[in-house]
Amino acid sequence: MTYSALSLHDRTAVVIGGTSGIGKALSLALAEAGANVVATSRREAEVLATAKEIETLGRHALPVTVDVTDRTTIDALLESCVEQFGGVDILINCAGRTAKQPSLEITEQSWNEILDTNLTGTLRACQVFGQHMVERGYGRIVNIASLASFVGLYQVAAYTASKAAVAGLTRALAVEWGRHGVCVNAIAPGVFRTALNQDLLDNTERGQEFKTRTPMGRFGRVEELAGAAIFLASEAAGFVCGEVLVVDGGFLASGVNQ
Repeated sequence: MTYSALSLHDRTAVVIGGTSGIGKALSLALAEAGANVVATSRREAEVLATAKEIETLGRHALPVTVDVTDRTTIDALLESCVEQFGGVDILINCAGRTAKQPSLEITEQSWNEILDTNLTGTLRACQVFGQHMVERGYGRIVNIASLASFVGLYQVAAYTASKAAVAGLTRALAVEWGRHGVCVNAIAPGVFRTALNQDLLDNTERGQEFKTRTPMGRFGRVEELAGAAIFLASEAAGFVCGEVLVVDGGFLASGVNQ
């Protein structure tokens, strides 16, 4: 195997939830690695802006919005991608939501909304694009798991349950689809600073605890997830199937840090 096995030249990638935060960083990283990238989310303005950034990198984009809670929009997304590019080689599932609330107080509606996006939304996208990939005999699916796939996080029971299930879903789909040339894996990010969480990380005791429990002593930069995503999306990962790749600065390895 040569370094060229990591190239995504002429591949087509779809990144759902790919227009902000971690998802946007991965969208741009895949484009820099050579892929044409469809970065999509519910917000049209963000979809259009990200598509322009991808095109400035010399790759093709397609500005289509999608809502993972509505299967018809995912079906339409695949149809548009096939019409434009002929097929989809890579799917990355980044759409997600969370809410901090004591478990004794969370409503079933709130619980269901979080699981519908994080877990069932991931399943919907995997089903729609997975069918396409199984028929073609090739595909790379990368789901976004979490530290919460492995450990409990305080007062985010729905999020924790959903991300633990995403890890399980990833393994189950890998077992079913690996024989068809479709490798299903996941990335479990540690604590990464984004526009949405920077105030929490920098100005709360919860943020300080996250940093203290990370042996590298800092939060991740979203660009530091690029290598894991490119690897799992590439030919270099041709025999990697059902793996949850943790990128967390040592958080899960940590016991006592001082």
